[in-house]
Amino acid sequence: MLRATLKSLLARKVRLVLSGLAVVLGVMFVAGSFVLTDTLSRSFDSIFSDVYSQTDVTVAGKAKVEIDELDGEPVPSNIPQSAITTVSALPGVAQARGVIAADGATMIGSNGKAVGSFGPPQLGENWMGENELTQLREGRGPTADDEIAVNVGLATAGKVKVGDQVGVLTLDAKQRMFTIVGTFGYSGDRDSLGGVNEVAFTEPVAQRLMLGEPGVFSSIDVRATDGTSPEALKQQVASALGADYTVRTGTEAAADDAQGLKSALGFFNNILLGFAGVALFVGIFLIINTFSIVVAQRTKELALLRAIGAGRRQVIGSVLTEAVIVGTIASVIGLGAGIGVGALLAFLASKFSGGLALAGLGVPPIAIIASFVVGLVVTVIAAVMPALRASRIPPIAAMADVATPDRPLTKITWIGGVLTAIALALLGVGLYADGGIMLVAGGVLLTFIGVALLTPVLSRPVVGLLGRIFSWSVPGKLGRLNSGRNPRRTAITAAALMVGIALVTGVGVIVSSAKTSIAGAVESVDAQLIIQGTQTGPRAPTFAPAVVDQAKAVPGVRDVVGVASDLATVDGEQQFVTSVTDAAPIPGIYGSTAVAGSISSQGPDQVIVNADAAKEHNWSVGSVLTVQLTRGAEHRYTVSGIAPTDKSIGEIMLPAAAMAEFTQPALSLGFVRLDEGTAVASVQPKIEALVADNPLVSVIDQDTFTQQQSGMLDQVLVMIQILLALAILIAVLGIINTLALSVMERTRELGLLRAIGLGRAATMRMITVEAVVISVFGALLGVVVGTGLGAAVVRALRDEGFTDLTLPWSTIVLYLGVAALVGVVAAILPSIRAARLNVLGAIAHE
Repeated sequence: MLRATLKSLLARKVRLVLSGLAVVLGVMFVAGSFVLTDTLSRSFDSIFSDVYSQTDVTVAGKAKVEIDELDGEPVPSNIPQSAITTVSALPGVAQARGVIAADGATMIGSNGKAVGSFGPPQLGENWMGENELTQLREGRGPTADDEIAVNVGLATAGKVKVGDQVGVLTLDAKQRMFTIVGTFGYSGDRDSLGGVNEVAFTEPVAQRLMLGEPGVFSSIDVRATDGTSPEALKQQVASALGADYTVRTGTEAAADDAQGLKSALGFFNNILLGFAGVALFVGIFLIINTFSIVVAQRTKELALLRAIGAGRRQVIGSVLTEAVIVGTIASVIGLGAGIGVGALLAFLASKFSGGLALAGLGVPPIAIIASFVVGLVVTVIAAVMPALRASRIPPIAAMADVATPDRPLTKITWIGGVLTAIALALLGVGLYADGGIMLVAGGVLLTFIGVALLTPVLSRPVVGLLGRIFSWSVPGKLGRLNSGRNPRRTAITAAALMVGIALVTGVGVIVSSAKTSIAGAVESVDAQLIIQGTQTGPRAPTFAPAVVDQAKAVPGVRDVVGVASDLATVDGEQQFVTSVTDAAPIPGIYGSTAVAGSISSQGPDQVIVNADAAKEHNWSVGSVLTVQLTRGAEHRYTVSGIAPTDKSIGEIMLPAAAMAEFTQPALSLGFVRLDEGTAVASVQPKIEALVADNPLVSVIDQDTFTQQQSGMLDQVLVMIQILLALAILIAVLGIINTLALSVMERTRELGLLRAIGLGRAATMRMITVEAVVISVFGALLGVVVGTGLGAAVVRALRDEGFTDLTLPWSTIVLYLGVAALVGVVAAILPSIRAARLNVLGAIAHE
């Protein structure tokens, strides 16, 4: 039986190439994800090992606010000079140096634009001289307050050199001019460490600009005396300083810092694996269809095997053996392709991050294991049902001239209906319950399975209706009839395309609704001009609070309010908080009326919360909130007012004085309200002049602001469309596969049609109509399912600001048009094959 199976596979090897290709693409995504994350992880390990190579023990102040990796970096407390003195006096310490290194120093390049990247930080440091790691390439270190040194990577990106005067923006969002007196790099001829941009000031300037106060440091680097181990020194330092400090060996610090980046990388890896899962899920439909058609074509062959003594288990084993062989070969090819894709993505990540030095490409064991497990499991699972069907072929079928007819659709329709009902229940609970993301994921998966099972019963009426569009000619009529003659086959082929189209349609509905909601929210704000920055790095760009006071003096300006935001600990919980320069203009700008208390004034110890936050935390006017910001001491605020949720600036609005203790003590947003009748064009240039020294910040009107926010959402949509294009590509392969195998199955029928006068061109049109009807049917299903899922998510997010449900009609029409084009493209090879059939040979075909 094994020999017969292998001979059958070798004789018909082309029929399984396309289904194997689906597994190749899915496995490629899985393997590429693991290769990428392994390469980047080892690169981060290498970078931080270098950073701490000259450090035996490092000391940092404990962060006042614990921040999750995905929300940002925690801000350690400043370390006073007295702590360095204490550490220096310990017997095991050879040297203790205060280090200043904080994110937020942005240099202005020779073109007048800020130099930055979205990945690595932009550090402002104190110049500590050369060592085994840091090497001056040109010039010297800074010695005066108006001098800086920059790393070669930053100098190259900004096209500046020693002797140039450049502007630098720091945490207070003010631009100051400095002279570059030196450039430095690192051992191994590296221009930067991991693409980090570094600006080195003198120590007093770094303390003032990066830490906000003199005589303090962000960490202490400690070198041990000969004979003292880092672990022993760590114990000495920790005992001397007490519980307010975090003391780690250099090795521990390198591992901890690398782990923080790896956590974010792991989140990205999970996203890639999610898209790989979608691709493999779609691939299952293709493989099921392939094996189903193959089994149908081999009815007579399998029946003869049964007639000469092969048992049902042997027939099942024969089909599953084919699946294992296809899955194994596809896994090997997919793993090889994944290694190449992972290497390419790592290279692109290196360039995008500004020059991350990559570790050597490696293939982790998990990539190999996952590739074979996924490839084999997906292929075997997809082949189980066709294998069971093959085992039920009676020996008497060997004497019949036709394949076993399709079974009734009653059972599969009932199962599909039940699964769809369960899916809707899971979605309903998951979308409205806290932490229901797993329920939502399960609901989406069951929705696709349920609809796929319902597709056969839907295919006949829908395909018949779609096919009538092409029924004006004989080839069109034949194509319509062919696409509806086997509902199961048509359904599985269309379902593969349905999954990809449904996902992109659902995301499109969410994005369109978000854009409409943003536009509505912006229009409801009575502010004709908005001051906002263009983000070029991990931190949001800011501008100085003084800009608000200056803007108020501009003729034609009625009100101006500036907004800052940060993460804080409120009553022991991590919360986003805002601070405004003045609460008085808020009711007028937002058109809001207090739910309770007053929201038009705010004392130095008062906080305004919105209605949802008050309800969630059981706050009322007079409640006392304990707030710990990233800098300064813990503070207690009294709730003085409750604002309506949809007309407030954030959940918790602190007074203006609190801004000084934010991570960035500057404004990220400003609203300018003009006097009635004042033209925007007459005021905008004057406000722009106030932020002219900050190239990251601009003054825009409401329409431009809405377009900018919508543009960010459009970028997200494009990224998702690109990632889901793989699933749609597999679905296209499924259509090609179905048509190609169908042409082989109908060889004799096509020969008879050609014999009675159907020309080659007409034959090609018939196959093309069949493909277009199937692909448009799948796209229609996808649009309906995706619209429903997207609408459900928008409805569930109404409390998060999704006020309007908007359907992207132009995109939906585009998807249907692309589906028709996909059908035409998918029909090219099968239709050419059908047109080239030898008429006499086809008629005599068995």
